[in-house]
Amino acid sequence: MTDPVSMEIQRHPLWDKLRAKRVPLSFDLEITARCNNDCRHCYICLPPGDAEARSRELTVGEIDHIAVQSVKLGAVWCLVTGGEPLLRPDFEEIYLKLKRRGLLVSVFTNATLINRSHVDLFKKYPPRDIEVTVYGVTKETYERVARRSGTFEKFMHGLNLLLEGGVRVRLKAVPIQSNLAEHDEIAEFCRSRTKDYFRFDPQLHLRFDGDTARNEEIMAERLTPEQIVALELADETRMNAFRKSCDTLICKDLAHVGCNHLFHCGAGNGGFNVSYDGRFRLCASLWSPETLYDLRRGDLADAWNRFAPRVRDMRSNRPEFLKTCHVCPIVNLCMWCPAHAHLETGEMDGPTPYFCAVANARAKGLREIGPG
Repeated sequence: MTDPVSMEIQRHPLWDKLRAKRVPLSFDLEITARCNNDCRHCYICLPPGDAEARSRELTVGEIDHIAVQSVKLGAVWCLVTGGEPLLRPDFEEIYLKLKRRGLLVSVFTNATLINRSHVDLFKKYPPRDIEVTVYGVTKETYERVARRSGTFEKFMHGLNLLLEGGVRVRLKAVPIQSNLAEHDEIAEFCRSRTKDYFRFDPQLHLRFDGDTARNEEIMAERLTPEQIVALELADETRMNAFRKSCDTLICKDLAHVGCNHLFHCGAGNGGFNVSYDGRFRLCASLWSPETLYDLRRGDLADAWNRFAPRVRDMRSNRPEFLKTCHVCPIVNLCMWCPAHAHLETGEMDGPTPYFCAVANARAKGLREIGPG
């Protein structure tokens, strides 16, 4: 699901002009892959005490250098994420460096490490927003997902500190098998605290590091296509959006019959991602080796102006792909993309049966509700 920073950028009146010029208006900055939680569904988290992972993390100086280069290229927004970014003892220094470079900064956090000094920081130097994922609204459910005892109380304490401090907070949910029974309560919890905003993303992709055991856990937590559609159609906001656009969501004109390009999304046009160890990517999910650029050995301008267009020009000649996913009229109801295909199959043009099943279930649901 598109993050709120990206959605706001795309509503900006200059978006189309800047996109045509390939100006990187935003970038995601993963400052760590480590997390104090061990969520069942997480695609990136590494143990909080992982010394090897910590040794590879970008330094404050390297992050500041990336910020300077990004602003020169035209960046306005920066999303600070992880892992859990507040695990870094130098988080405040990183945050202030980004702010002082003139960037609008958002932060993704699980809120379990939030303390009063963080709230004071955010009140004095306001972020664009802080986005927090709600895994459950009871101790049993939250800690079943997070797999760390005591985290529910820490989550509630941190979230309340942010809300009581007047920091702009957005809440989101990830419906999985371990918290599905509590989804309605989670949605109500979020909407009662952030009345202008709530989102949930029911589709999970696999691990960036290909960890087999963790991938099996993720697949076990995936909702069935029928469960996903039931959740989406039961949500009034989503259902109304579906009704307004169902005639364009199922559209043969969306099929890519005239070329064999892999990339048809906006990745690498209006933004980019930097991993915790300094690898430039077109988006957060893209981990295929040939699409990674090491910023410790090169510079951002070269990555953006030369490398990114080369990645976007990648093509496939696999008949099975060109005759199926590539020309599918409901591809925008699917989670298929080169990045997710690689995580699922090890190849950017590999088949993704689960995503296909979800797309077809969504198409069926759209046909049933009809246009508004």
